Amino acid sequence: MIMTEATSPLQALAQALRRAARFNRDVECGPHCILWPDKEGQWRPVIAALQAELPELLVLGPVDEAHRTGPAIWLRCAIAGQIASVKLDGQHPPVLYLPEVSRQDLRAVEQCPEPLRPLAELQYRGQIFSQANAKDWTVRAFLKAVQGGLGLDVGQDKETRDALLLALPQVMDQPLEVLRARRLDSAWFNTLLTGGDPVRDLLLWMDAPTAFREARDDSAWAAFKRVSKAKFAFQPDDGELAAAAKLAARSGPWKLVWQRYEEAPARYRNIPKLIRRCTPPVFDMLTGADTAGGWPQWNQEREDDLRASLNVLAHRPPHEAREQLLRLERDHRARRDLAWASLGEASLALAMAPLAQLADATSRSAAAATIQDMQTLYSTSGWQADDAVLRALEYAESPQDHAAITAAIRSVYLPWMEEAARQLQTLVHATRSPGGVREGKPPAYIAKNQCVLFVDGLRFDLGRRLAGLLADGGREVTEHPTWIALPSVTATGKAAVSPVADRFMGQPGADDFVPDVAATGSSLSTQQLRKVLTDAGWQVLTGNEVGEPGGQAWCEFGDIDQEGHARGWKLALHAQALLAEISARIAALLDAGWGQVRVVTDHGWLLLPGELPKIELPKALATTKWGRCAVLKDGAHSDERLYPWYWDPGQSFALADGIACYKKGEEYAHGGLSLQECLTLQLAVSSQATSAIRTVRIGDIGWKGLRVSVSLETPVEGLQADVRLRAGDPASSVVVASKPFSGHGTCSLVVEDEDLEGRPAFVVVVDADGVLLAQRAVSIGVNE
Repeated sequence: MIMTEATSPLQALAQALRRAARFNRDVECGPHCILWPDKEGQWRPVIAALQAELPELLVLGPVDEAHRTGPAIWLRCAIAGQIASVKLDGQHPPVLYLPEVSRQDLRAVEQCPEPLRPLAELQYRGQIFSQANAKDWTVRAFLKAVQGGLGLDVGQDKETRDALLLALPQVMDQPLEVLRARRLDSAWFNTLLTGGDPVRDLLLWMDAPTAFREARDDSAWAAFKRVSKAKFAFQPDDGELAAAAKLAARSGPWKLVWQRYEEAPARYRNIPKLIRRCTPPVFDMLTGADTAGGWPQWNQEREDDLRASLNVLAHRPPHEAREQLLRLERDHRARRDLAWASLGEASLALAMAPLAQLADATSRSAAAATIQDMQTLYSTSGWQADDAVLRALEYAESPQDHAAITAAIRSVYLPWMEEAARQLQTLVHATRSPGGVREGKPPAYIAKNQCVLFVDGLRFDLGRRLAGLLADGGREVTEHPTWIALPSVTATGKAAVSPVADRFMGQPGADDFVPDVAATGSSLSTQQLRKVLTDAGWQVLTGNEVGEPGGQAWCEFGDIDQEGHARGWKLALHAQALLAEISARIAALLDAGWGQVRVVTDHGWLLLPGELPKIELPKALATTKWGRCAVLKDGAHSDERLYPWYWDPGQSFALADGIACYKKGEEYAHGGLSLQECLTLQLAVSSQATSAIRTVRIGDIGWKGLRVSVSLETPVEGLQADVRLRAGDPASSVVVASKPFSGHGTCSLVVEDEDLEGRPAFVVVVDADGVLLAQRAVSIGVNE
């Protein structure tokens, strides 16, 4: 009888039962049946699965023909072919599994229990499945015995025996190669029964104890309790509150549980409530995240303290407020790495990162002696203050947090903006530039195969964010700081940055800052702009149109300005999503074949939570009054500075002083003269030339002790080899140093730690930028 090699204990047991039928054909008759006594009934849990392997397996018990089970007399009838539902192939003798029956029960015929007597004489015509020492096969004996069993390394203690019997169905399905490679003890059997992840199971139980228990049978529940006691020194019978207190303390084996919880705290939504029901230790001002970070009560106390500290900044001088913000960042930054931040319970700790950046950025004045110097300062670092304000406001998730963040922002940002705005206004008033002179010719940015994308209200800092998104998407981006036309409103600025700007002019007496179409004298409107563009040979793209690449096109997309007027400070919550949409639109145009997308805008804006300062301009003095600019009536006298209109230098208008606004309650405004409103960032975006991806293949790998030689199938310049425990993680390198390949495509590396010999690892090949190009699994020090 030819048998394939068993791959699992269940298959090995089936083969052992069939081997019990072997006999010497020269001197013996074949056994009539195989009797399998099992006094303790240890094998019961796997009999159903074993019947799938052995169709000839019959079971002693109550009549259940579907499962080939019946009493002794039924078994006799079955092996005699008198039970219609039992079909025996005749090639293998039937195997009779006899739970709660020992070999001795059958041998003592006179004392044999009445129900078993029909089977007693079969011991003389059949074969008993037993160990070489004539004892019945127990589960542990079969797994452990070298002769007739599997020869596995199984623990001898009672806990191991009990855990093995509980986990028997799972054990019998395990690959033999896995079982032969390890010590089989109670901890492993219990872990196997609970699914192999005791930390996850413990967290699931804590999160929903009743549901967890109901989903498991008695064996699985018993195994879970055993694993919890062995691995975490905890008995689930002590209750989930005791577990929650241990989790929050994060000591001993519970440190691992906390680390797993922190990876995905939202998955266990009831655990924070559970910990809050526990009594935490006493905290003081010196208690840090490393000690108390597992307690949401401590985190909440720290949030409340931080909120109070931010609120008082409204009454501090700017230099003191900056120092305080930097100190608060040092005190609270560790909380950003805790689970409570992921769960939205540390918003102010998260806001401290951009608030500290704001403190740093505003420590350097943006006011300088010349307009060019101010442009340089703002383009280099000043814009980071504006960006930090928006990023801090992203964490204003409650009215209380908004008030605290607002107080912090205003303490350092308002005076910094005010100083720079007043200095810029002084310089521009004296020089009448930039933004005050109409050039009268097409913009210099115009190029062939170009699509000009107009974005209303793309402030400098958002332009920088957009450039980053585009670069991350593999696009080549060139930045061009650009002063917009005065006043900083769409009516003036949009026409000025269009590729047909030379076809417009100012209209005498205009008080709405809208230029005329030079050819017709009609006031510029959206339809008029499109007509002028079309007449000049520019395609006008709307919706998701991509046009006909090769020529020139105008496209409008992403109305940041409208969102700002509608939402005020809440623009900060939506800015990143708006930029992502703009980035996707640019990508679609480039992918369609446009050589370049030129991103232009009309103006920036001021945003100050808690409202901009208000300046009085009597209504009687102005014919038109916007948020930050106004047209004064003829003969009206005011202390406001007057500036020439970009489209008609003969017409003047007033701009509000500093960052003030002519309207009360405005958080978002533009039309005035400040770096935030008037210095914008145009972007020239194109698709990067992509080099062909190199195909790199590892050739021979040879070990001599802990030194490994690596070769490439084809030599490639500029590549290096490394040995890592995790292929994609440079920090897991185990060699003295990664090495470049020689011109012949070979290199040699040395593993530092002798204890790593035999450990699974990876030989990897990377380029000069650290990009992983090839990898191969190896065992350290082992030639395969």
